[in-house]
Amino acid sequence: MSHQPLAYLFPEFLESDDARPIRILAEYLEPLRRFKAEKIRDTVVFFGSARVDSRERSQRALDTFRAREAKTEDGRVTAELQAAQKAVEWARYYEDARELARLLTGWSRNLPSEHHRFVVTSGGGPGIMEAANRGAHEAGGKTIGLNIRLPFEQGANPYITEGLHFEFHYFFMRKFWFAYLAKALVIFPGGFGTLDELFEILTLVQTEKLNKKIQVVLYGRDYWDQVLNLQPMVESGAIGRKDLDLMIYADTPSQAFDSLREHLLTNHLDVEREQEMEAPGIARTRG
Repeated sequence: MSHQPLAYLFPEFLESDDARPIRILAEYLEPLRRFKAEKIRDTVVFFGSARVDSRERSQRALDTFRAREAKTEDGRVTAELQAAQKAVEWARYYEDARELARLLTGWSRNLPSEHHRFVVTSGGGPGIMEAANRGAHEAGGKTIGLNIRLPFEQGANPYITEGLHFEFHYFFMRKFWFAYLAKALVIFPGGFGTLDELFEILTLVQTEKLNKKIQVVLYGRDYWDQVLNLQPMVESGAIGRKDLDLMIYADTPSQAFDSLREHLLTNHLDVEREQEMEAPGIARTRG
């Protein structure tokens, strides 16, 4: 007679609808175990478009299109060439994210702490995510990638520190880990996903569901001023005027770094004591 496997070793059960709570809990406990083992105290999260590429690769693609004389018969520039030209312009955001992550990591590595502080974290994929992990890697620090498992795999970028690449099935558990450890966010130009992540955090801060002071930096004011005109929300009473102060703007890596450093020193080094990771304080309720 064959033995029935133990329930927690039974794949058919673990992959069933009935075991969904176990899988959700695993996406909390397994990262928690690894963060403790790696002595990760807190993070600075970089969000932004996955479609931005490095200056070198963008320029190479543009040169390829030009070499093919990518024009229509009447001499108009093709859509592909226009896209390649725009990609070279947007490459500045990749390089700026890379430089900011390098500056932040170089500074945080020299902080007196037994833990790793303000570790650069991204969604683990290409674009701005790759740039942030790359800059932190080049500075010699640890860097985290919180990737999401999708039907069409984007794949993790190669700059994530070994042991700090995480794969999630549930979007909400991935968002939890973005928010739980973060002491600051830097939001580079991006699309729907970037806006989703931005407003998720702003809502948690506005409603005081985050038990900490978190800075939200919108990088690239020209872009965000076009995309986010929140003044009508203030004028209609949908948000308070002070809610606009939940975000600050930066246009250069040095400007963003100076703001982040001041925030982190004032709110998370001068005030906090070193302590072990405790139970999450994100969903704390009042009363």
